Amino acid sequence: MILRDPGGDELPTELARRESRLATLREARAALEAEARERARAEGKAPDDARPPDHAQRNFTDPESRIQKTSDGFIQGYNAQIAVDGGPARIIVAQHVTPAAPDVQELIPAVTAIAQGLRCKPREVLADAGYWSEANVEALEAKGIQAFIAPTRQRHSAPPPVAPRGRPPAGLSVRARMARKLATRYGQQVDALRKTIVEPVFGQITQARGFRQFLRRGLQRVRQEWALICLSHNLLKLHAATTQG
Repeated sequence: MILRDPGGDELPTELARRESRLATLREARAALEAEARERARAEGKAPDDARPPDHAQRNFTDPESRIQKTSDGFIQGYNAQIAVDGGPARIIVAQHVTPAAPDVQELIPAVTAIAQGLRCKPREVLADAGYWSEANVEALEAKGIQAFIAPTRQRHSAPPPVAPRGRPPAGLSVRARMARKLATRYGQQVDALRKTIVEPVFGQITQARGFRQFLRRGLQRVRQEWALICLSHNLLKLHAATTQG
């Protein structure tokens, strides 16, 4: 007599794991192919012919995260952005998180968030070379905002540029005009503030408060976590400002 196990129709455990792994790999490949098609569509290319590059990767723990280049090397994670007011309290006036590694495409969304949150646009925007593009400068100028964005990274030991005199020559490119503006006395004063506005805020969050990695997974949850971190920073700053003296 043969007794049939109630679960006998199920695959053996080792085969089930193999099938689940294959299914996960197929889903990952389909997602990479979808991203390649979307990227091709954004670039005006035929999406049906798009294929993911050979080096394309997908994280199974958090598929929405991406490889990010940091000072400590490459990590799998997200790109956290903040915009900080130049006042003495250093209040965060806009924040967001993106899986995209480059900073250049995050400047205009940050400025838009400032205008929406404060119901007024900034008069000046100061950003480092990672946000440089002619398109960003032109977009800010179209909004009536003075842009101070370094076209190239400057070494800390580099001597200050010689301040130009007279009116700018006609026919300068956007890059040349920006370099000339940053070389003026006022431009040098503004550019010198860059290291005293945003970088200390990141330092306070990571060093003083020990926030070095996201504890949640998924873009929406990470965005919620970063918003809470930025809110706590502002509350601490406002508390300090209102209790002094």
